[in-house]
Amino acid sequence: MSETPLGRFCWYELLTTDLEGAQDFYRQVVGWETGTWQGEGPPYITWNNNGTPLGGVMQLPDDALADGAPAHWLPYLSTPDVDATTARAERLGGGVIHRMEIPEVGRISVLRDPDGAVFTAYQPSEDTPGHDGPPALGEFSWHELIAGDLEAAWSFYSDLFGWEKTTQMDMGEAGIYQMYGRDGKELGGMMTRSDDMPPPCWGLYILVSDVHASAEVVKELGGSVVVGPMEVPGGEFILQGIDPQGAAFALHSR
Repeated sequence: MSETPLGRFCWYELLTTDLEGAQDFYRQVVGWETGTWQGEGPPYITWNNNGTPLGGVMQLPDDALADGAPAHWLPYLSTPDVDATTARAERLGGGVIHRMEIPEVGRISVLRDPDGAVFTAYQPSEDTPGHDGPPALGEFSWHELIAGDLEAAWSFYSDLFGWEKTTQMDMGEAGIYQMYGRDGKELGGMMTRSDDMPPPCWGLYILVSDVHASAEVVKELGGSVVVGPMEVPGGEFILQGIDPQGAAFALHSR
């Protein structure tokens, strides 16, 4: 077993209200296949990109629905010691939502940062999913935090996962967009939310061949495009959307 890295985005889980509908949507928009992993509990549906699992999809729990939680994507971040990461998150002002051990898979801790954005710390039993190379088509290519306060959020995550600041962009009245990474690889960006943005949350971008073509597929399948397609620095394009079950997602093309 290789050493588990600290702070790698390694798994992406969709919690949805319609398992079949969500699978059909992302198969057509992104080109993923789905598979089934059978452990000790109920079967778990995986998102597979060219045969390699990169995430999964589950039914949104009834208690979450009762609390008003929408369908949503949840990023997993690897850690060699989930107990230590959980305790550190609490010391830094975060909170614990749920902890569990999954036989043959590992231990997870669903955490809330001090602003309320949710993520999962994951200590795998075997090799850590994902990789540290450039993202391929169909993989998640950018991880964007809409924070209550950029500086406070940066202090929390850099302490928790050892991330490093890379470049930043001055967006005028919208403030600073701070890029970050680990081991020389840029992972995403963070910004302070404005009043017209959703509450603090993680936005996850999937690399596709053509955002403009994907936008038409999204709309044909009953999803909505909220932002874009729009060009971003570097001659790349993004869109932000809502899938038919209400989960926010984002696409990126070069």
